[in-house]
Amino acid sequence: MDEELTSLFVNECRDQLLAMEDGLLCLEQDPENADSIGAIFRAAHTIKGGAGVVECQFMERFTHKVENVLDKLRNGELPVSGELCTLILECCDHLGALLEVFANGLPQPAPEVQARGDVLLNRLTERFLLDAPTAASEVHLPVEHADEVETSGGGIVNTDAWHISIRFGTEVLKYGMDPLSFLHYLCSLGEITAIETITDGMPPAGLMDPECCYLGFEIHFQTRASKAQIEQVFEFVRDDCTLHILPPNSKIDEYLKLIDQLPEDSMRLGEILVRAGALTQSELDDGLRAQCRARQSADDSPSIGRVLVEQNVVHQVVVEAAASRQAAVGEKKTVEARMIRVHADKLDHLIDLVGEMVISGAGANLLAQRSGQSELLESTSVLLRLVEDIRDAALQLRMVQIGETFNRFNRVVRDASLEMGKSIELVITGAETELDKSVVEKLGDPLMHLVRNAIDHGIEAAEVRMARGKSPTGTLRLNACHDSGSVVIEVIDDGGGLPKEKIRQKAIDKGLIDAGATLSDNELVNLIFEAGFSTAEQVTNISGRGVGMDVVRRNIQSLRGSINVDNTEGQGATFTIRLPLTLAIIDGFLTGVGRAAYVVPLESVVECIELSEVGEKRNYLNLRGEVLPFLRLREVFAIGGELPARQNVVIVQFAGQKAGLVVDTLLGEFQTVIKPLGTLFKHLRGVGGATILGSGEVALILDVPALVKRVSSLETLSHRKLSPATH
Repeated sequence: MDEELTSLFVNECRDQLLAMEDGLLCLEQDPENADSIGAIFRAAHTIKGGAGVVECQFMERFTHKVENVLDKLRNGELPVSGELCTLILECCDHLGALLEVFANGLPQPAPEVQARGDVLLNRLTERFLLDAPTAASEVHLPVEHADEVETSGGGIVNTDAWHISIRFGTEVLKYGMDPLSFLHYLCSLGEITAIETITDGMPPAGLMDPECCYLGFEIHFQTRASKAQIEQVFEFVRDDCTLHILPPNSKIDEYLKLIDQLPEDSMRLGEILVRAGALTQSELDDGLRAQCRARQSADDSPSIGRVLVEQNVVHQVVVEAAASRQAAVGEKKTVEARMIRVHADKLDHLIDLVGEMVISGAGANLLAQRSGQSELLESTSVLLRLVEDIRDAALQLRMVQIGETFNRFNRVVRDASLEMGKSIELVITGAETELDKSVVEKLGDPLMHLVRNAIDHGIEAAEVRMARGKSPTGTLRLNACHDSGSVVIEVIDDGGGLPKEKIRQKAIDKGLIDAGATLSDNELVNLIFEAGFSTAEQVTNISGRGVGMDVVRRNIQSLRGSINVDNTEGQGATFTIRLPLTLAIIDGFLTGVGRAAYVVPLESVVECIELSEVGEKRNYLNLRGEVLPFLRLREVFAIGGELPARQNVVIVQFAGQKAGLVVDTLLGEFQTVIKPLGTLFKHLRGVGGATILGSGEVALILDVPALVKRVSSLETLSHRKLSPATH
């Protein structure tokens, strides 16, 4: 099997499974929504069609049963029910498992996977199929042919088979599609009684492109499937082929119209239709004569021969019109082709190359400045501007909307709330917020844990909520937004909140705090992020709040982010996650302390001021009437040497808190390519990574959230030391 075709099918199938899941969740909320039913059916049919094309028979067989139930649902033979939606959702999960089997190149699913599928099929058959013939097995004719089925005259072709005329586009082979696979899959719906291969579009051997397709087919096809089902067979190439389907008992005029629409010679096409059994020779002759008589009457010309000559002229007009239509379709496809799938590894490699280009550009600019040549300086400045544009464009390629990740929790909330016997509504806002794809991928597990904990131990049961004067339906909110160069993600529930006294007692029992310790409410509730901390009285399948919260924090911190919780006991809790937009390249502000260089992420920098009294030992200053605590980086990183005559304070801000970082020199803005620190330095506090300067030297990138937190902790500690003397 072609690897490109397999990859295309797997990606398409995953998208269709998500579409099925979303449609089922919407249908459960609005059972009368016919659009949702149609979307679910189309997704299942596309999966079945794709499985047939790639010859994945175990997926095709399973999806066929699911499709039969959905067809009954679509035709109003089955009512929408919670039981049906739950069962089809389980079938979606099983299809996902079967897809992984196919993606891993295995010929058959494992026995336990097959057993789960058999159980689902038995439940489908017993509850909804009942071994009755489905509507999908009936012949569906267009309305305009309904009356004609009853009669045998009126110029109707005497046949009970469909006629399919298809011309594959020249690009289908390049897209990994095999025309023969579509014909094989077509046979799963019925029997091909006659087929003619059309090769008129094939150029001379010397001009042939081996990667292009020049084939077309005229097919006589007996089936009890509908026209829509036949069209779905060619779904993957629908925009790259010309497809005409004539139903059984079509009129001769419709066959003649088909002949006019196709680019091949009219008489030759007529002969092909005769050989295929779609027409008899007498029917074709009668039709042509009738057409000629009509033309003779319209033109007031006695010569039938001339009309036949004109037939070729008319045919040329049809060809030109068809070419014009094809050009219009081509333009539409060109616009659609702007959206393409790109392998993630290729994007990662591109970002790496751009990062190296940023470093090289900085080095070239440094050499230009040292040379003092104005022309070279001008040239490198243009180069740097272009590098910045390329950097921004490359990073934008990896930006994805977080809504896709948020939407996956619709199913989680639905299943978990049913299991817990609760009524919970999920509200999503800020789904259009964009974030680096690598960040989004690693964010899924922490968010899953927070959502499950909110469902399990955050939101109360309906009777408890009503006793507290709340709505019986709890609300869980997922919100995302941009803030100061970062992305803020909030998980908010209107449940009972975190029990502060339980948290305090648990912290005392575990030796995390002293019995007489004075902590703010915020400090107290954030103790849940300590390793092994939990106030859950019992462990459930969903998980207790606090179990694994240290892992959640560790995962967030590995993304150079932070997590904080705000709590109002009895009303709910808000978990706030702050993350950088990207993990690869950032704009930085370069500073110097002694002989060392440090980079402060530019989005955190508020302003820079001079430290007026260098020798002072205090760790705060008066910033326009505001007390600003600060850290001396010389002390933080134990840098020796004499103090310079003047020092500067870089004022940074994170999560609404301001702090100062005292440095020796300010070296200006700097494009920073983030290089992760090795395992030897993973426990180093206050440093988020490293970068290479244009001179080849290494500079450390400061972890602003960690430093701001450290300043805040020192300030709180000093206040506590001063408080006894105050009273």
